[in-house]
Amino acid sequence: MSCDRLQKILARAGVASRRGAEALIRDGRVAVAGRIVRELGVTVDSEREVVEVDGRRIEPEPLVYFVLHKPRGMVTTLRDPEGRPTVAAHVRAIGIRVVPVGRLDYHTSGVLLLTNDGELAAKLGHPRSRVEKEYLAKVRGPVAERELALWRRPIFIDGRWTQPAAVSLARTNGNKAWLSIVLHEGRNRQVRRLGEAAGQNVLRLVRVSFAGIGCTDLAPGQWRPLTRVELAGLRRRFPVPAGSCPSQ
Repeated sequence: MSCDRLQKILARAGVASRRGAEALIRDGRVAVAGRIVRELGVTVDSEREVVEVDGRRIEPEPLVYFVLHKPRGMVTTLRDPEGRPTVAAHVRAIGIRVVPVGRLDYHTSGVLLLTNDGELAAKLGHPRSRVEKEYLAKVRGPVAERELALWRRPIFIDGRWTQPAAVSLARTNGNKAWLSIVLHEGRNRQVRRLGEAAGQNVLRLVRVSFAGIGCTDLAPGQWRPLTRVELAGLRRRFPVPAGSCPSQ
């Protein structure tokens, strides 16, 4: 037998976001087994107890996991006050409310995970998890060991020093070079700032993998479910505690 927090069950059912679900509970619009619940943090066995919102029974949606090849010129939010394209346009066909895991900036393309599994998303987004992220950065060449050493140096972002990046030369193309950059943190515009500190501005940036998951099989804007092997690997490396019902 396992239990989940009531607001998590509501969010998974697509009723509202986790914060919106908390507002529904506080407003007395949620009932469990026929009893109005106003307290946050209540655990519920959704397999045995009926959950209702405004008198309508809700059913939890299944957990889903996808990878999107985010195109350039798109923000990784579901709504943008500036009216720019968002990832929401690419995931409506999923039919289940999902959210991005982490962020990619407007001009960066590549791997972006999407899920309705809030616990795993939070685990992957937490700095303590040290999720590996690999990027390819296009810069003007030539790039020798001296330049690579500059890329590997820690820099100061938001009041803290970054961890040294693993940087190597991936390939050259005329007077341009592609660098492979591996990070275990996700600081604001970190790769681009590393380039600025090294004196080589990033001309193009692609995230080629996130937690070992890539999207080379996808064109920009396409998405696919994670494979069983990919999902099993995520759960093994980034386990989240399972909820358990209190003793009766």
